[in-house]
Amino acid sequence: MSEKRSKLEFNKLQKRLRRNVGKAIMDYSMIEEGDKIMVCLSGGKDSYTLLDILMNLQKSAPIKFDLIAVNLDQKQPGFPEEVLPNYLSTLDIPYEIIEEDTYSVVKRVIPEGKTTCGLCSRLRRGVIYGWAEQNGITKIALGHHRDDMIETLFLNMFFGGSMKSMPPKLKSDDGKHIVIRPLAYCKEKDIAQFAQEKQYPIIPCNLCGSQENLQRQNIKMMLQDWDRKYPGRIETIFKAMSNVAPSHLADTELYDFTGLSQDELTQKSGGDMLFDSPTFSPVELEDDETDAPQQSIQFVNIG
Repeated sequence: MSEKRSKLEFNKLQKRLRRNVGKAIMDYSMIEEGDKIMVCLSGGKDSYTLLDILMNLQKSAPIKFDLIAVNLDQKQPGFPEEVLPNYLSTLDIPYEIIEEDTYSVVKRVIPEGKTTCGLCSRLRRGVIYGWAEQNGITKIALGHHRDDMIETLFLNMFFGGSMKSMPPKLKSDDGKHIVIRPLAYCKEKDIAQFAQEKQYPIIPCNLCGSQENLQRQNIKMMLQDWDRKYPGRIETIFKAMSNVAPSHLADTELYDFTGLSQDELTQKSGGDMLFDSPTFSPVELEDDETDAPQQSIQFVNIG
C-alpha cells in the first residue's frame, strides 16, 4: 500500500472512531459543561485510544471540560513503571500515577490457577473510586468498547444467569460516581488498528490478561467465529442491546405480567376473544415474533 493511500485509510479510521465516540457521548449525555473527567489509563490499546480521542474532541467541543489521565500501578512484578509517565509527559494533559499493591492481595487470596480477574477488578475499582472522590472527579471514563460489552452480555447469560452487560453510562452502587464508556460504539478491530498506527507503548497485563482458558477468551473466540461466518451478526447483537422489549422476556420486575387479565384483553379487542380470530395460526405467530432472518447458530466449546 502506498504511503498516500495508507495515510488516507488512517484518516478514515480516525474519523470513524471520533464520530462513534462523539455519537456515544451525545446519545448518553456522557459529558457536561464543567466536568472533570478521570481517564483511566491501563497501558493497553483501548485506554490509549480513549485518551487520544477525548483529548482531540476536547479541542473542538462546544462545552468546556477537563481531563486528567490516571494510572493505577498495582505493583505487579516486572511492571515497567517508567512507560506511562514517560508517555504522558509528552502530552499536554495532567496525569497521576496511583501506587497501590493490590497484586499481593490477589495472590494471597486467590488459589494458584484460579481466575484472578474478579477480585483484581473489584480492588482496582475501589482505589479508583476513592481517588476520584478525593479529587473532585465528576466522571470516570473507562476504555471498554463495543466488543467488551457484547462479550459481557454473553458471559452473564451463559455463566451468571442474567441478561446484563456493561452500560455506556453507569452510576456506582453507592451513588457517588458516574462511569462512562465513550468507546461503546467502537469496534475492537478498529481500535487495534488505530493503536498499531499510533505505535502506543503497550503494557501487557500479566496478572489476569495472560491467564489461559478464561471464559471471556472463549466468548471472544465464539463471537469472532460468528463474525467471520455471518457478517453483520455482531452489529445486530449490539443493536438488540438497545432495543429491549421487556414484555417479550420473563422478568416480572420489568413487566407486570400478573396485571394482565383476559377481561382487559377482551375489552381492548372490542369484545372478541384473542384466539377467535380466523386468521390466527401458531405458524403465523412464530413468524411474526421473529424479525431477524433465520440462521443456524453454531457455538464453540466454551467449557
